[in-house]
Amino acid sequence: MGKKVKKDEKGPPSDVGVTGTTSPHGPLFETLLVESRQAATVVLMLNSPEEDVQSKACEAIYKFVDKCDENKKVLLDLEVLDPLLSLIQGPDRTVRRHAIMALGVMCAHTEVRKALRKRSGAIPAIISLLNSDEDSVIHEFAALALSFMANEFASKVAIQAANGVEQLVHLLSSHDPDVQKNSVEAIAQLVMDYKARSSVREYNGLQPVLDLVKSEYAIIQRLALLALDRLSQDSENRRVLREIDAIGRLLDILAQPTLNDLHVMAVMVLSNLLEDPESLVLVRDNGALKRFVALITDAAPPEDDKKEGGKKSSSRTGNKKSAKETKGKKEDDAKEDAPFGGDCIIPTLPDVKVCAAKAIARSARSAENRKLLHEQEAEKMLTTLLSHDSPEVQAAAALAIGVICENVSSRDCIKEMGGLAPLVKLLNSEYGEVKEAASLAIANLTTANNKNCLEISRLGGIDALLMCLGEVREEVIANAACALTNMAQDEKLRTEAHAKGVVTALIYPLSSYNTNVQSKVALAVSAFACDAESRREFKENGGLQPLVQLLNSGNDEVRRNTAWAITVCGVDEPTASEICRLGGLQILQEIQTSASRHNTFIEAALQRLLDSNLSAKFSLYNHLGAGNIIEDGFFDCGQLKQGTSFKTLEEYCAQEMNDKRPVLLVNAKWVPSEEDYTASISSKLEDDQKTESSSKVKDTLLKSKSKIKNVRSSNASNRESPDNKKGKKFKEKEEKNPKEDDSQDKERESVIREPGVFCPPPDPQLFKYIEEVIDKILPLPSIRVQVVALAEFVSLKMGGRIPRGEVANFSWELPLNQLRFQLKSNVIPIGRIKAGIHIHRALLYKTLADRIALPCSLTRGEYNRAWNEVLLPDEDEDPLIPKFPPKRYIVDLVHEPGSLLVPDTQAAVSYMKL
Repeated sequence: MGKKVKKDEKGPPSDVGVTGTTSPHGPLFETLLVESRQAATVVLMLNSPEEDVQSKACEAIYKFVDKCDENKKVLLDLEVLDPLLSLIQGPDRTVRRHAIMALGVMCAHTEVRKALRKRSGAIPAIISLLNSDEDSVIHEFAALALSFMANEFASKVAIQAANGVEQLVHLLSSHDPDVQKNSVEAIAQLVMDYKARSSVREYNGLQPVLDLVKSEYAIIQRLALLALDRLSQDSENRRVLREIDAIGRLLDILAQPTLNDLHVMAVMVLSNLLEDPESLVLVRDNGALKRFVALITDAAPPEDDKKEGGKKSSSRTGNKKSAKETKGKKEDDAKEDAPFGGDCIIPTLPDVKVCAAKAIARSARSAENRKLLHEQEAEKMLTTLLSHDSPEVQAAAALAIGVICENVSSRDCIKEMGGLAPLVKLLNSEYGEVKEAASLAIANLTTANNKNCLEISRLGGIDALLMCLGEVREEVIANAACALTNMAQDEKLRTEAHAKGVVTALIYPLSSYNTNVQSKVALAVSAFACDAESRREFKENGGLQPLVQLLNSGNDEVRRNTAWAITVCGVDEPTASEICRLGGLQILQEIQTSASRHNTFIEAALQRLLDSNLSAKFSLYNHLGAGNIIEDGFFDCGQLKQGTSFKTLEEYCAQEMNDKRPVLLVNAKWVPSEEDYTASISSKLEDDQKTESSSKVKDTLLKSKSKIKNVRSSNASNRESPDNKKGKKFKEKEEKNPKEDDSQDKERESVIREPGVFCPPPDPQLFKYIEEVIDKILPLPSIRVQVVALAEFVSLKMGGRIPRGEVANFSWELPLNQLRFQLKSNVIPIGRIKAGIHIHRALLYKTLADRIALPCSLTRGEYNRAWNEVLLPDEDEDPLIPKFPPKRYIVDLVHEPGSLLVPDTQAAVSYMKL
């Protein structure tokens, strides 16, 4: 911002032209007028010993570099910086003035600033010109140079180290507006570094900066507000600003429509100040908060406001380019690309509303502030803005609602004020930012608020949220999934969403690379996969594979929510088997062994998979508890190492015969003919055979179930002792679920009839065993008697008693291999084995015991050892004798069938170990 240079009043030397006179630099030369059009010549003149020549050369350089950036680069290449730095430290004030003018304008070029940073004494030399002894022109251009240099953080540090902040703060009180403008701009750049913010406060610079807001020059006002915006990011600075009534002054600006070009910056400063609860309480008590709220919901038409502001702004904008009419025009042209120039922001009414809504959102991040805003009915203001024509205003208002609705009372308030309908409407906006803010607001509004969930559903919100799941913006997907999860807590809404395809819509977002989307969508899957139909749909549409892959995520929340979703989906045995096939079980085992990634959700998911897939549980952990009921389809493929992939029964049946341990199968679903059985092994059942077999299955199953019911009903009156209560419970369970039994029969029949479905090898002999056990052992009067009788039954079917020490001589391997050769398969139905040892007998015992509700466990040992444990009460039934907890016994199925061995005794240890 140039000034006319004062004419040098010194006349020519008195001895000019006098022959023989001398000067301190030698004999004087006659006056020589030189005209040059080369910049290099002018640069050489800077090294002249004559101060008048130096001054004129600096002035010429100033005019030259002020024309364009190319001229600045030309002089930089001519190495003009070192002479200029030397001259600004010279004794002559006129030379210093012209030198700093040239250097200050040159600092607008990035290469010049880079070269000055390499000179350690450059910044201290410029700061030395800010002392009070220098004139205002030197102050102006020295501050201008620092404002340019402060663009880079390296220079910010150097300016602070050279005590430049203190000097700039002193210049804020200068009477020259150009000095004020350059000084406040330099401070605005410096306070982008947090250390400089505290320095301005220490040198009492907040009050002078605030005073500049009242300047008559618009550019100074805007720069002062910019500096306040950055200074107010420091909490201690906010305290000082409250004490000097900065909030009141800012609200005075907002109350003047003629200052509408400053409203945006003023609201930005207010948004920082209102972050502190103390500021919010202050503006609430003096009524300033209501004034601030009224700014956003002004009833005057936006067009009128613009017209009023236009009349004033036309007169104001004429002075925006400089602080004075004759100053700074060229500086503003040179700084068009600066981070903040005079007219970078053209404020409009929507911009003010956007900033005001964002100010509310920033303030509402504190729970205490949210309560204060709710008391001042800030929700009403934000709800009004949702219907504004500007999408920026809509997005800002929706975002503020999303933040303020973390307060429980605000959620109900938004509903009462009719804010849900416009939010649902905004979900269909064509602007991604609006969708993101609206979806966030709905996600927070539906949190723990069933009334809002029902109202949003009534307004068509479910359809809109499902559409959001297919959006490109990842935050929209995450917010929509969160809102749907909240709505899924209501069974009616969950059913409605399922009917509209929410399960299928959640599958694609699982493949997102955004961890927030992965986490929220996995949680939504766990919320909607709580019924069999949803789990089936999720499985059939390929949702399990991306879900299992999320277990490998490095994000803790993603793994936790994915594990919970697998826990929910793993309730069904087919789904659990599919998860195991996809490697979910192996991944969960790996995570379980990790000290950093393991958590209770991983443990729950692993246990759920194992409980729903007992075959895998027994192979990996060698134990089934009394609560693990063996059903048809269970198979024992032998002990597997931790982390080994678990194959399905279909894969084992498809293998060719080998010399490995056979797979023991439990399957009593039907009793087909021998021809049907052979055909099922080769997977070539004919349609007529399927029809005949399915009818046999249904009749046989119904017959067996009726037998169980009849036997239990006939013995119910005789089994009221503590030993027999489980028989009564079993009977009651059967009576409560007749429809469930019929549905299971229909399901089994449909599976048999459906072509292309894998049918495991049947076991008609096991089916006969079950019928025989139900007829003969179930009616026995006590659990102890049933345990002994069942042990004798299993021993009889598996080759009878084997004397101690004679197990190695018992011929069981040859018949088993013959049976495998006969079946042409590695899979052997357990009922087909006629000669078995510990492992075979224990598995058959557990299978039959589970069919008659006789609780027992199954544990695998080493070298084909296995045993069953039962819990039995004392035999004495005298009610006067105190009862002790049931005791554990190991059931002998080999040496003395029916004997009950006490654990840790010699007999029990020899039974369990070789």
